[in-house]
Amino acid sequence: MHKRARGGALTLAVAACVMGGSLPGNAATAAATATTTTAHSTHTADDAQLRALMHRLTTADGAPGALLATRDRRGSSVLTSRVADVDSQAPVRGDSRFRIGSMTKPFVATVVLQLVGKHRVDLDAPVERYLPGVVRGHGNDGRVITVRMLLRHTSGLPDYLDYLNPQDFLKDPLAHHDTRDLVKLALAHPPTFDKPGAKPGSEWHYSNTNYLLAGMLIEKVTGHPYGEEIRRRVIEPLGLHDTSVPGDATSIPGPHPRGYVRPGEDAPLMDITAFNPSIAGASGEMISSGTDLNRFLDALVRGKLLRPAELNAMMRTRPTGSDNDRAYGLGLESRRLPCGALYWGHGGDIFGYQTAGGATTDGRQATVMTNVDPGGTDAQDHDIEAAVQTGLCEERHTHAQ
Repeated sequence: MHKRARGGALTLAVAACVMGGSLPGNAATAAATATTTTAHSTHTADDAQLRALMHRLTTADGAPGALLATRDRRGSSVLTSRVADVDSQAPVRGDSRFRIGSMTKPFVATVVLQLVGKHRVDLDAPVERYLPGVVRGHGNDGRVITVRMLLRHTSGLPDYLDYLNPQDFLKDPLAHHDTRDLVKLALAHPPTFDKPGAKPGSEWHYSNTNYLLAGMLIEKVTGHPYGEEIRRRVIEPLGLHDTSVPGDATSIPGPHPRGYVRPGEDAPLMDITAFNPSIAGASGEMISSGTDLNRFLDALVRGKLLRPAELNAMMRTRPTGSDNDRAYGLGLESRRLPCGALYWGHGGDIFGYQTAGGATTDGRQATVMTNVDPGGTDAQDHDIEAAVQTGLCEERHTHAQ
């Protein structure tokens, strides 16, 4: 799942319901007041600006805790700030795992493009070829929407998150959500084109429905759930020991911070760590760590997971219409760094957690994670992005432990 504006359709609606006391689980009365920033590894990014950004994320921006993992050819660094649990005051660990929301999408797109490289999927084939009869109704037509349009968010398909009833989710946050039902929910509404008469491929609109369908396509072509294909094709080859596709598992394995929402500016934090991530599915259900995401992004942008033709297709972008020069390819975004280089990555938000990461083709990576969403300030998005960009631009310095 991903922010189109502050929050996201479902996360904002859930926050509104939380304010009414609907969310089960423990309430966190207040954020910790102590601030800690630590570095873990034999190489650290000794930069006052990075530490200042981490401090701001966990004070002015309102996150209980934050993590920044950076890596380049000289070494790696993990900075952590404040707490993983506002009740116990346990600090954020450098090896913490988070729910990564829409950073799931680059994993899904990578698998689809591997299938393209094996001539099992054609990017410019209609979705109808792989999912006959699935994308139909209210002006949505899989016979004219291609696989490429799904991955690039130019299909015009409505976002299912815009039509979920948060009360239904909050009645049983541990319940399973069937992907086909979520897709049907979206397709009960017309396309999201801005201009009259616009056709699929003509406009960019972020829609999580696209990636639910991409996950379904992977299963139809391979005969295996998309999560199994991600494990086999990406997680295991790269040795991503902290990364998983949870399916219906409601807990986060291994060390992890609690995930929180804040339903109002002065409201207490509410714990929403445990829920069934099938509500996000292939659009955003995965779990990972900063170190693992850096390794994945590095392997992806430097051609270790895709052949040149498929990587070039992934990196062929179009403007998103944002005011920050963001461009979108196939499951991967690009932006220009202040230090001049182009970087590739994605962001993600899901109940309790916000993540963003990026990598350059010359071997630099940075990933930032916080454990509140929604509920940070309007500046949180900017500061997370600033931390990623600063981490990618910063020179590494070797320090003896």
